[in-house]
Amino acid sequence: MAVPKRKLSRANTRMRRSQWKANAPKLVKTVENGKVSYSLPHQAKVVSDSAGTPLFYEYKGRKVADA
Repeated sequence: MAVPKRKLSRANTRMRRSQWKANAPKLVKTVENGKVSYSLPHQAKVVSDSAGTPLFYEYKGRKVADA
């Protein structure tokens, strides 16, 4: 295992750590029956009935899996 030869200063440690940033997810806006919804691209969405019970997963208008 690699071991540093010298102690890294606090400023350098914090400078290195500050480069790690979380990215906001890229959302896709879809409009269905006048209702606007945002979802992640290339992911199946859950289709549910009027009571809110999940029925199946849908991707590009096709059923891909049972819920």
